[in-house]
Amino acid sequence: MSFSSYLSEGTHVGLRPFRLADGPEFTARVHESRNLHHPWLSPPATIEEYEAYATRLIGGEGRAGFLVCERGTGAIAGFVNINNIVRGAFRCGALGYGAFAHAAGRGLFREALGLVVAYAFAPEGGSGLGLHRLEANIQPGNTASLALVRGAGFRREGFSPDFLFVDGAWRDHERWAITAEMSGPGAAGRAG
Repeated sequence: MSFSSYLSEGTHVGLRPFRLADGPEFTARVHESRNLHHPWLSPPATIEEYEAYATRLIGGEGRAGFLVCERGTGAIAGFVNINNIVRGAFRCGALGYGAFAHAAGRGLFREALGLVVAYAFAPEGGSGLGLHRLEANIQPGNTASLALVRGAGFRREGFSPDFLFVDGAWRDHERWAITAEMSGPGAAGRAG
């Protein structure tokens, strides 16, 4: 299956906007991925939760949501959202993402994150969001997520104790970021 609605495509994945009609597949993938996601994130697990979540991403100011889909089949492999987008002199957004269990460990998210970074930094009104900076806040024990951002060229900028309320408690997070100047060919070699 081919989707003409991809915002960006790589060799193995394409990015497309959330749709309300994706609820059944998305929530089924969430249920299949509980062990992978716990305790790092809790994506919407019911159709009602998904519809509220997707509606905020579809029509909301200050955020952009992308479904990561496998090219060829169109199967949803996960999601990447840019939240808390601030324009003006800051031009920054905060990443939130999750792979689904059937896609984990296959390199799909490395490609997807590269596509999201390129889209975020591309000029606004053209083929992107016109941002200058992306941030990712990651729990120190989430080694897969830390490896993902490190491999995408993000640099570690600090540590925030009790930063986000996740899985019933305030959790420490490492702060990682990438700027438009850091992205592009060779970025992974500049990771800190």
